[in-house]
Amino acid sequence: MVNVVVAYQDHFLRRLMKVAVGTQPEAVEIEEGTVINFWVPTTSATKNHLPPLVFLHGFGFNGILTWQFQIPAFSRSHSVYVPDLLFFGCSFTQNPRRSPAFMAECLAKGLRKLGVERGCTVVGFSYGGIVAFKMAEMFPEMVRAVVVTGSGMEFTRSVSRSGLERLGYGSWAECLVPETVEGMQKLLEIAAYKQLPLPARVVKDAWE
Repeated sequence: MVNVVVAYQDHFLRRLMKVAVGTQPEAVEIEEGTVINFWVPTTSATKNHLPPLVFLHGFGFNGILTWQFQIPAFSRSHSVYVPDLLFFGCSFTQNPRRSPAFMAECLAKGLRKLGVERGCTVVGFSYGGIVAFKMAEMFPEMVRAVVVTGSGMEFTRSVSRSGLERLGYGSWAECLVPETVEGMQKLLEIAAYKQLPLPARVVKDAWE
């Protein structure tokens, strides 16, 4: 049986981004064993003349699934760059580091290889927001402004404990990597401000 989420992304959304929006995927090697997939503008004119805008997704879906409505809306006024954070989409690393600082380093290196040196506005959601703040802290010459939603500035132990207690989970793995379809449904309810009446089939395919 066809996974409707995969089919939507691979056969519709990717084509839409390429043909109608003018973005394409580009795998950028950050270091040996570390590759980040970016969706980047397809024309040099866009890259050179419009201000850079970077969208960072949260823990769940990849870049284009998370920002599928924002990418077309901002592509006419900005050079839009949408990475898949490490271990999402086509991005991966063999480096044992797992911190937001390492993620920020990788993004900065990747953006420089794509020709983006300074003046970025970085938009982050959830985990992407934490990485956005870290990028601004570590690379102030690159990041001009930060826009964040559903996130905090730093994920400390006290923030972690209070968040788990509020949500009713024993660990973040239990929350963010659900082992059942029901767990996936609960995660979607937590993540969305306005609840979408998703069919059970879509929730199941998203979980798989």
